[in-house]
Amino acid sequence: MQDNIYWSVVQFQDWNVLVAATDQGLCFVGSNNGSFSELEQWGNRCFSSPLFTKNDYLLQPYAKELKNYLQGKLTEFTIPTWYKGTAFQEEVWQALTTIPYGQTYSYSQIADSIGKPSAVRAVGAAIGANPLLITIPCHRVIGKNGALTGYRGGIEMKTKLLHLEQIPH
Repeated sequence: MQDNIYWSVVQFQDWNVLVAATDQGLCFVGSNNGSFSELEQWGNRCFSSPLFTKNDYLLQPYAKELKNYLQGKLTEFTIPTWYKGTAFQEEVWQALTTIPYGQTYSYSQIADSIGKPSAVRAVGAAIGANPLLITIPCHRVIGKNGALTGYRGGIEMKTKLLHLEQIPH
């Protein structure tokens, strides 16, 4: 049995972001100017038999919210999401959704928030595996000393997102 993954590209100003959804909700947000292989690699890890189908119409609600966010008109996403990871990854990703717009947390604050203060490195690895860039706001996580650290979409994308939310960096 194949798993349907519908995809489209959200284009706004200098943003060019591939997004994908299952029937349950948004499941993938790629890096800015990322390639289709980024989606394929993720899909092949999460599904036994993914079927990728371009469907701009089906992805319209997701694209609309993403564009509104990129325009500074939206501070909280309401679209349904679907993600698949380990129990620990999902716990971390859920914690990321509690970081308010315009604020940053450190990796150790996320580890503390899930009751695992000694798991800072594991938290970092889980954040790095976040399939929903922007919508699960891993860009809001910075080093304890305030330094910008790794980001699947690249430090330039992370910096642009923080700037959009008026967080100085």
